[in-house]
Amino acid sequence: MRKLKLPTRKHAKPSSTLQISDSDNNDNANLDITAKTNTSLNTPIEQTRWNGWGNVNINKRVSPHGAKLIKSHIGKTKKLKSVSLQQVLKTVPKSRLPAAITKLNIVSTDQEIRLRHARGQSFPDWIAMHSGDFETFPDGVAFPESTSEVEQLLKLAQEHDLIVIPFGGGTSVVGHINPQQGARPVLTIAMSQMDRLMDLDTESQIATFGAGTQGPAVEAQLGEHGYRLGHYPQSWELSTLGGWIAARSSGQQSLGYGRIEQMFAGGTLVTPQGVLEIADIPASSAGPDLREMMMGTEGRAGIFTEVKMRVQSQPEEELFKVAFLPNWAAGKAVLKQAVQNNVRLSMLRLSNAVETDAHLHLGTTPSQFLAISTYLKARGLSSDKVMLTYGVSGDKAQNKLALMQFNKLLKQHGSVTGKITNIMGSVWAHGRFKFPYLRGTLWERGIMVDTFETATNWSRIDEQMAQMQDAVKTALADEGDEVMAFTHISHVYKQGASLYTTYFFRAAKDHATTLQRWQKIKHAASMSLAHGKATISHQHGVGRDHAPYLAAEKGELGIQVTHDMIKSLDPEQRMNPGVLLEE
Repeated sequence: MRKLKLPTRKHAKPSSTLQISDSDNNDNANLDITAKTNTSLNTPIEQTRWNGWGNVNINKRVSPHGAKLIKSHIGKTKKLKSVSLQQVLKTVPKSRLPAAITKLNIVSTDQEIRLRHARGQSFPDWIAMHSGDFETFPDGVAFPESTSEVEQLLKLAQEHDLIVIPFGGGTSVVGHINPQQGARPVLTIAMSQMDRLMDLDTESQIATFGAGTQGPAVEAQLGEHGYRLGHYPQSWELSTLGGWIAARSSGQQSLGYGRIEQMFAGGTLVTPQGVLEIADIPASSAGPDLREMMMGTEGRAGIFTEVKMRVQSQPEEELFKVAFLPNWAAGKAVLKQAVQNNVRLSMLRLSNAVETDAHLHLGTTPSQFLAISTYLKARGLSSDKVMLTYGVSGDKAQNKLALMQFNKLLKQHGSVTGKITNIMGSVWAHGRFKFPYLRGTLWERGIMVDTFETATNWSRIDEQMAQMQDAVKTALADEGDEVMAFTHISHVYKQGASLYTTYFFRAAKDHATTLQRWQKIKHAASMSLAHGKATISHQHGVGRDHAPYLAAEKGELGIQVTHDMIKSLDPEQRMNPGVLLEE
């Protein structure tokens, strides 16, 4: 077996070393935890927005005609006020952590660090960050660099009766990482320092990473050796391997590279009951699959520290293209036939007519919009047209064959392609991770935006989409407000596909009333899924926001089995309580 020898991680000389003595009522005497050093490959926290998405130096404009389109649906808007960082820092209370924890060099009780680890990116999180009403903060944030340090932290948490919240990239949109009010102090364990490629078995194509490695760092380190993972969720810039596994995420090119469950081979899970080593065996009939059982546990069962991922060689060529089809039925037929006929594409994404119109408005200048609209109209497409984005990734011969097969399907269903649509494919690829930045731009205009997603069988796709959109659009009818909603298929399978809905609504007179509006929309959307024929979450996980609706999908016995499994690893319900399962 050939393995590449990877460089060891270098640290600056520690400024201090802590030894925990027996006087701290700790059975793990002589625990040596050195001071932190700024050696992370992940995005530095000071470069990210404290009250919004992503890098402080990146913004996404909204075109005037795009904003006009949204307001034509939802009406006149007014911006909500936003508090300053300094105002919120004044509300951060004194840490309740005992001295045995606070004097660890890997634990910080700094007010701003605690604030930046108090919320994720859900809509309620945005309301909290802009109103200043955080409700509660973690009492401290730990930054371990090894599995052994995470073990020691969980042992200390047990000894001092702490709540523990695992923290990856902080990108959760369903309330995974929010501390809750309670008597027990809260320790957030941030995995950002465990961000390195630790081992690469080139013969088996298994890469071992620290679970806190963010998407860009994953691909940069693999790329140095000619490999790729290929997992590209929209949160890729900031989200982590451990988070992807814990929430069972899906990347934009899942058709070609697979979902995270096809990539995760095994690894190390530190639980309150001890360390669970999940072997990276390619296949087994030896009872229930522990790998599958631990994925999707969302921090309730423990913390992933080291993960083994199935990787592959860098592709010789990767292309993204756009085609337009006359209507939704034609676009859906192309997707279903392509996936069921095993056409070797890396991604398929189909926007319905409303989303197609919105994308053409939001993603273009006025002159570009006019040129594209004129071209498509001249080719015979009406307002029912839909946009299909697709990609190939592999060697040139494979790609050529896949595109030839797919183009045949496109022509059979009346597609429109050409130079303009090819350019649109390149534009999409260039900005594929920038859509979340639009939320901040729209916030400044008083336009609220959020998303939800599901997956169902092909035979139910149309009915489910109609139910979802109708539920969302009419959720605020009693207030005399309309919600703008549109949907796309983002992932396809032989059995069915995912549906991803984006919606816009007006900010109310204040933050609290705006949150109430969102809650009404969220409940309406979730109830449209809560019948067991569509999942409450295809790629975002359950968190707190979806937990009330999980039983409709899993059933009473399924919830009990999940609860019992988690309790066996965390009998004191110390790990992320209230997430995944309601308490």
